[in-house]
This record gives sequence, structure tokens and C-alpha cells, in this order.
Amino acid sequence: MQSPPAEPLTIDLGEGRCVPGLWLRPAATRAVLVLAHGAGAGMTHRSMETLAQDLAERDIATLRYQFPFMEHGSKRPDGPAVAHATVRAAVAAANRLAEELPVFAGGRSFGGRMTSQAQAAIPLPGVIGLVFFAFPLHPAGRPSTDRGKHLFDVQVPMLFLQGTRDALADLQHLQPLGAELGDRASLRLLQEADHSFQVLARSGRTNAEVRREMLDEVERWSRQVICGLGPHRA
Repeated sequence: MQSPPAEPLTIDLGEGRCVPGLWLRPAATRAVLVLAHGAGAGMTHRSMETLAQDLAERDIATLRYQFPFMEHGSKRPDGPAVAHATVRAAVAAANRLAEELPVFAGGRSFGGRMTSQAQAAIPLPGVIGLVFFAFPLHPAGRPSTDRGKHLFDVQVPMLFLQGTRDALADLQHLQPLGAELGDRASLRLLQEADHSFQVLARSGRTNAEVRREMLDEVERWSRQVICGLGPHRA
């Protein structure tokens, strides 16, 4: 069943600045995911809308939000200071909207990396786990783990959802990094999928199958984290 339309809201960044957000809460909600967009498409992009609706079908509410650069029509992503402040403001808004629920944070590509950097610097209040939809470990064609060094300072569980054809996450670098992170990190490889979770026709798989596999993993992992945590509010 299709969930109701997302509710528009405004997220206050302080000092007279704000960004828009979209709050989607299904009737039976067991958790919230603060969901950031990537560098190339904003919170209203069809892929983000579909992701939010699919999560709602699994009883996970989402708060999508716009980074300032996207809201201003710039192609250049915000610097870390602005991006991290935006992540924090969105998490604070989610805590106010659903203070009785466990909260996860993360997002697509750039948005997921900005979320993990913010968490590594100063833990995000109330956040019990991070979800990365295609973590951008390095630029295309330049394999490295430099962008993942901050992850060792993240002390909450992390779920990495990565396509095996992702040009921004070479498996020879990503898998050893996940192993070094230990029990905090869970890596789910989506066979034949690229950075946008698209598959080639010759793979014998469909994009819908990949998306379903990915969301099933989010549901399974989030339940495991919630159950392992016990009471989620002090």
C-alpha cells in the first residue's frame, strides 16, 4: 500500500538559515532514518522518493532534507562545516518529530559520507546506527581508503550497501576496510549493481530485485541493531 505523501517542513540551521525537509511517517512506525541525498540529485529526486516510500512500506519513517548547495542551485557540494551542521540540524528535527522512536542516520553517497564525518567528529544525539547507500570511498578511477579513515572514530553500528560494480568503492579496498572496522561494520554487496544500484541487462538481475534485496537488508539489520541495543532512550 502506498504511504501518504511526505509532509514538507523547514529545518532551522541557525543564524537565520534554513533548508527544506520532507517527513514521511507510515501508520505503523518502528524506526526513523534521517536520509541525506547525494551530490548530484536532491531530496525530491525520484530515486530518493522511491527509497523513502519503500522504507515506509517496511515501517521505517524518513526525514529527507536538502543540503544548502542543492537548495541554492549550486553544482559544488557544501564544505564539511556546512554539511555537518546541516546533518546535525536534520537529526535534531527527527528527534523532535519522533522522540519515542530509535533513530538511524545516513544517506546516498555524499550524504552518507557527510553523516559519518559528522558522527565521527561529535556523536549525533540519539542516533543508534548509520546506513550508507553506496558509500563513496574514493573518486572514480582512484582507489584509496583515505575517505574512510574517519570511520574508525564512529562508535555506532554501520551498514554499507554497495554494488559490486560501484566505481567509487573498489572492493579490494572496501572489503579490507570493513574487516578492519570489525563488528561495527556490516557490508552487504549487491551483485552486478553500480553506484546508482543499476544492473546491466546481461547480468540476469533486475533493478527491482537489487532494490528489494537492499531494503530487505536495511530492515533486517535495523531490527538487529534495535534488539541488540535494548531501551533506546535514557
